[in-house]
Amino acid sequence: MLNIFELLFDKNEIFLLVLVRTSGIFVVSPFFSSQNVPNTLKAGFSFILSILLTLSLDIEVEILRTTFAILIIKELMVGLIIGFISYAFFSTFYVTGQIVDMKIGFGMVNVIDPQHRVQVPVMGNFYYILAFLLLLTINGHHAIINGLIDSYKFIPIGKFTFNLDTGFFLIDILSKSFITGFKLSAPVVVTIFLTDLLLGILARTIPQMNVFVVGLPLKILIGLIVIGLSIPIFYSLTTGVFNNTIEEIYNFLNSFVKG
Repeated sequence: MLNIFELLFDKNEIFLLVLVRTSGIFVVSPFFSSQNVPNTLKAGFSFILSILLTLSLDIEVEILRTTFAILIIKELMVGLIIGFISYAFFSTFYVTGQIVDMKIGFGMVNVIDPQHRVQVPVMGNFYYILAFLLLLTINGHHAIINGLIDSYKFIPIGKFTFNLDTGFFLIDILSKSFITGFKLSAPVVVTIFLTDLLLGILARTIPQMNVFVVGLPLKILIGLIVIGLSIPIFYSLTTGVFNNTIEEIYNFLNSFVKG
């Protein structure tokens, strides 16, 4: 134990920089930034993980000749971007739920998300919690930690530079999350569209029928049935979203190797 603390004192600057990059992920990443996780646990786990990384990394001392404040900002940016990529793809399920709510008639109903303390759509919260549980089942949070560890192979301390390519990359991540969310909601959207088409035909053929009275509960019922039937394939779809998350994290890291 004493040897560990002696090594940390010898590498105190490196330890602080590693702690900053690790903390950046814990601020944004969907699992680690959850409000349900106590801040003491977040800080303790980030501290322990930083100790392990510091003792296992081989970093050149010459890098530390750069202004320490600039190094802190660079390391924080790396951690925040990795966490942002995972959070952006995880927000796909909120997008899916928002589209589904608008189609089946829950668009005016929101609930409080205890993790982020904001109002979210009903089905969005349902999809998010379900995906959250699946993330833990397939050890997706371990993959995020592995991405943090591998980030030092691609982006050594002090080597990060934010440029236009990085900005365009983050914008592309947002667009992909919205596209994926729309694809996940496609079964419900198509079914409700056909239901609206059927109700329109009935309104023309049977003018006495009040379509607005019949249509709203009918769309809710059909929407919930489609959602229930699509639950079995939700696991494979969610796994695909997680795989895209890890792929884009490593695409971000590889962009610095290519540069």
